[in-house]
Amino acid sequence: MFKCHYHVIFCSKYRHKILTGKVSERLKEICLEVAKAHDFIIEEIETDKDHVHMIINCNPRYGIMKCIQVLKQVTAYRLFEEFPRIRKVKLWGGKFWSRSSFVSTVGSVSLDVVKQYIENQGK
Repeated sequence: MFKCHYHVIFCSKYRHKILTGKVSERLKEICLEVAKAHDFIIEEIETDKDHVHMIINCNPRYGIMKCIQVLKQVTAYRLFEEFPRIRKVKLWGGKFWSRSSFVSTVGSVSLDVVKQYIENQGK
C-alpha cells in the first residue's frame, strides 16, 4: 500500500511559450495516456505557456523520476510529430523540455502531526 503524491513542474526548453491552445490540450491528453500505460496517476495537470504543473501519485518502487522521464520522452516525441511547426522554433537544439524538474512531496497531514504520531508510538 502506498500514498505518494508529488507536485511536479517542468519547463519547455529555454522557456519557450509553446504550451498554449491545442499544444497544451494535446500535452495533457498524452500525459494521461502515458500515466495509464505506466501505472501511475496524474491527479491534476495544468500548463502555463512555458511550464506544466502536475500532481502525480506513483508507486515508490517505480519512482517519481521514472515517471517524469517517461512523460518528457513520450510527450516531446509526440508533440514534435503532431505539431511540426514547433520543431521549427530556433534554439531548440532538438529538445522540447529543459533538463531540470521541480519535485515536491504533497502530504495529507502536516510534518508536525507525523512527528507527534511517531513520538506517541509505544506510549
